Amino acid sequence: MTDTFSASEQLSPEPLSQEALRSKLEQFTEQQKQQFANRTPVTELVEARAGFIDTLLQRLWQHFGLDKHNELALIAVGGYGRGELHPLSDVDILLLSDQPLDEPTGKTVSEFLTFLWDLKLEVGHSVRTLDDCLEIGLEDLTVATNLQESRLLCGNPDTFQCLEEQVNSGKFWPSEKFYQAKLEEQKVRHARYHDTTYNLEPDIKSSPGGLRDIHTLSWVARRHFGATSLLEMSRFGFLTDAEYRELVECQDSLWRIRFALHSELRRYDNRLTFEHQASVAEKLGYTGEGNRPVEMMMKEFYRTLRRVSELNKMLLQLFDQAILNKGQVTEAVPLDDDFQLRGHLIEATKPALFQARPETILDMCLHVARNSEIEGIAAPTLRQLRTARRRLNRFLVDIPEAREKFMELVREPNALQRAFRLMHRHGVLSAYLPQWSQIVGQMQFDLFHVYTVDEHSVRLLKNLNKFSDPDNRQRHPICCEVYPRIAKKEILILAAIFHDIAKGRGGDHSELGGVDAYEFCIQHGLSRPEANLVKWLVNKHLLMSVTAQRRDIYDPEVVTDFAMQVRDEERLDYLICLTVADICATNQELWNSWKRTLLAELYYSTQKALRRGLENPPDVRERIRHNQQMASAILRSHGFTPREIEVLWQRFKADYFLRHTHKQIAWHAEAILKHEDHDKPLILLSKKATRGGTEVFVYSKDKAKLFAIVVSELDKKNLSVHDAQIMNSKDGYALDTFMVLDPTGKALSENRHNTVRRALVSALTHMKSERKKKRAPRKLLHFNVKTKVNFLPTKTGKKTMMELVALDMPGLLARVGSVFARQKVSLQAAKITTIGERAEDFFILVNEDGVQLSEEQQQQLKDALIARLDAAK
Repeated sequence: MTDTFSASEQLSPEPLSQEALRSKLEQFTEQQKQQFANRTPVTELVEARAGFIDTLLQRLWQHFGLDKHNELALIAVGGYGRGELHPLSDVDILLLSDQPLDEPTGKTVSEFLTFLWDLKLEVGHSVRTLDDCLEIGLEDLTVATNLQESRLLCGNPDTFQCLEEQVNSGKFWPSEKFYQAKLEEQKVRHARYHDTTYNLEPDIKSSPGGLRDIHTLSWVARRHFGATSLLEMSRFGFLTDAEYRELVECQDSLWRIRFALHSELRRYDNRLTFEHQASVAEKLGYTGEGNRPVEMMMKEFYRTLRRVSELNKMLLQLFDQAILNKGQVTEAVPLDDDFQLRGHLIEATKPALFQARPETILDMCLHVARNSEIEGIAAPTLRQLRTARRRLNRFLVDIPEAREKFMELVREPNALQRAFRLMHRHGVLSAYLPQWSQIVGQMQFDLFHVYTVDEHSVRLLKNLNKFSDPDNRQRHPICCEVYPRIAKKEILILAAIFHDIAKGRGGDHSELGGVDAYEFCIQHGLSRPEANLVKWLVNKHLLMSVTAQRRDIYDPEVVTDFAMQVRDEERLDYLICLTVADICATNQELWNSWKRTLLAELYYSTQKALRRGLENPPDVRERIRHNQQMASAILRSHGFTPREIEVLWQRFKADYFLRHTHKQIAWHAEAILKHEDHDKPLILLSKKATRGGTEVFVYSKDKAKLFAIVVSELDKKNLSVHDAQIMNSKDGYALDTFMVLDPTGKALSENRHNTVRRALVSALTHMKSERKKKRAPRKLLHFNVKTKVNFLPTKTGKKTMMELVALDMPGLLARVGSVFARQKVSLQAAKITTIGERAEDFFILVNEDGVQLSEEQQQQLKDALIARLDAAK
């Protein structure tokens, strides 16, 4: 260890004044940061900080005369008791005495503690008698755990010795009770993080696979075996030398990230938030363009968590047998020559089975898929699997027998539910497929992808399995109808495995993944047509969601173009299942009734187009006549005369009747016919959810800023616009429809309708909306989305289609609308899509003459939008 960390030298020359000591603490902290930057091992830094604080407390103990109180002992507990302190870690201390403190001693102790707080040390303290410690420790698991890791700093050694003897006795938390309590504590902690290591902003300490999982192993081993370190655990035979080295390596990796994080923060926190991920990655030496450093750091971090999590589960299982079952094992039930069932765990019958015949790893997975009694892998077999994985000199896919077994698994009905997650958790998929091993822990630095690529893909497989359960029909009506009738589900499963497998390589991951998928299928005995179908699904896995959410699916040309790419109903069925499972596996908050309705409408429209034949496009005039006839019948039944209806509809353009259902047309018409003051805006809100959201219909004299004012008001009411149909009557009235959702992704509750209606009427009457400045959510502040404007080609050339990519800032649509107004551009339709921190919006536009924008007008609009939105960041 370097001389710069010598606490005695640093503290000895100076008087123990508050100002001098605070300066020394700051100097020491800065010194450690520099040492960390110079790649000093983090173990040295963590131990050195504990040593520095040891010396400081010992000097202050003497300074305040507490060394003269013979009954007192100053004890380090918790992490500090282990001799570990990160820059912002709590200094947990216990002031222990035989008897309650008298008033003068209590006053001196209070002055001692106050002095520590004034030094800006985060001190967690307790002042207790020996009896207090034992009484509270018996009731409180956390206190009991802290006492177990106690270390004498100074004071009466006999008092400390009494505490140690009592804490280490069998009466104080017997090892069986302690083990069960710690196991339950871990389960509760893991549940807070949804039992996954793959959270966007993980907690280095408490997430599954984090430092707490290593601590739990140490605590249990200490309580039962008296092992005071990971090294001692290995001497009891519960931890092999390789596992010990792996745990130390993982702890070191987590410590480095935690030390770098604490060097960034002012207050104690172990969450690796977006705000600090980039700077932590830089401190750790990761380099690259854009978000590459963060993604590389997080990939290593997630892989470390997975390794710790696997070791934790395996070792706790061994502890379970040793502590709860007193070393006795239940009788095994043979499954075949290679495997047996012991309790609910599968076990290999031979000690080196997987090394001798690696393909038997897949036999084990087949047993798991086929036998509902199997809940996991027995610890000795898991240890054997971990050893075999490390020693494999080729991927399992290169073994012909393994390929046969893998395809058996893919075709096994229960494999999705039972086997694939276990194969992912224990590295079997990585050992099988080289491309899969590359995506393990692969994250994307955005708010859209909640999970790493591998975790997302496994969740997609799990979602496919849900489509076979009738209980999910309400949530996924089409998929629950379609999936059971798909004859070759292996096609869909292979597409799911490969759909994102090329992420992180650069280039188009759909195209690269399609090439990998095709080669895999041919290698595994699928026919060329089957391999081509898997490849097509991987290539086009985003096509349906992009078309539904970012194109005008009520335009017959859009549906026809989509149908031409799909080509037949079989592909459509495969694609809808893959699309829905993919969306739901990306982010739990993404799926809502709005998306379900959009995809359903595209599915049925495409199905109809395919059955009709692509050479027979729909008759637009026939659809318009049908909508008018049906709407007219409703209106006449409500007492309106054919003449009243005809006069009103003569004001409307044909496109209006094409893009609305007959029920919408009748609803709008009835309200307009009853509306007495046509100079005053008319606002309608649908009472029932329409396409999963609330339809807001605006009838008003058309004015340049109308769209901007409406979306601004809706934004103020915390409503998000997902779709807009912007239309004009022949005599200059706006007939605009907005589809809105509340913050939970649902239709607006009816008790809010009047408030929204009044706000819109007022804003449109005065043609003014006071835009309330909203703060961007904290998470958005750490993302830089470049504003992009793209103009898409059209077949007819009558309108201009524009895509906008921008940071999803508050008031985005209002700003866009104001630019449209200034550029004298008329909006005809809009599709609003939010993908994490990105807004990816689609607009159909015409110029003031009602035709498509010229190249010059497009360029002017593009420049104006980029300038306006970049200025607002």
